[in-house]
Formats: sequence, structure tokens, C-alpha cells
Amino acid sequence: MRFVPTRIHGIADWLLGALLIALPWLLGFARGGPETYVPVALGSIGLLVTFFTDHEYGIVRRIPMSGHLAVDALAGAALAVSPWVLGFGETVWLPHLVLGVTELAAAFVTKTVPGDRRSAS
Repeated sequence: MRFVPTRIHGIADWLLGALLIALPWLLGFARGGPETYVPVALGSIGLLVTFFTDHEYGIVRRIPMSGHLAVDALAGAALAVSPWVLGFGETVWLPHLVLGVTELAAAFVTKTVPGDRRSAS
């Protein structure tokens, strides 16, 4: 069931982290409340985790992919439910839900061993 290479996931990590940080301003819902700060915080955490993840695009490769994917699953679930849990679901919810579910799904379909760590056998 895990078919997404870590190389692809690594590229997506850097892009998604930056997108989450910019999203409130890109889509016009930067109002200074949780609708703004949840994606900014999760994007920042995502970039930090990616920086330390053991995949092809990690800089300091200390966090195993399995740990990274667990963080992705938790962050995706938190992002997806945040509009209703934090009470801003009547103003904005679609970007949080879509990106949260996408991140959660990615955690379950990405390979756990980086392509450059697999043996040649």
C-alpha cells in the first residue's frame, strides 16, 4: 500500500510547509485567529521536521521516515478538524480540511525507507 517514494514526499514536504505558512494570505483568511495560526504553525513545524528527516531532501537526517510520517498523520488530522474544534468552521474550513486530509493520506502511502538507503540487492 505504500507506493509514494520518499524522494517525492520530501519535495512535497518543502512545498506544503511553505504553502501552509502562506495560505492564510494567499486565500484571504488571515484574520489573526486560529484560522490563520493553525496552518502557519503546522507549516513551520512541518518544515522543521522535514529539515531533520532521513529522506533525500532532509538536511540533517536524524528523524526516521516512520517518525516523520507519524508527525504528518497527527498534523494532517489536526489541520483537518481544526475549523470545528477551534470554532472557525463557519468562516473558513475547506483549505484546512483538504490539506489536512491530503497530509494524513500521504502519511499512509509513503514508503518508510528512503530510496538512497535501500540496498541494491
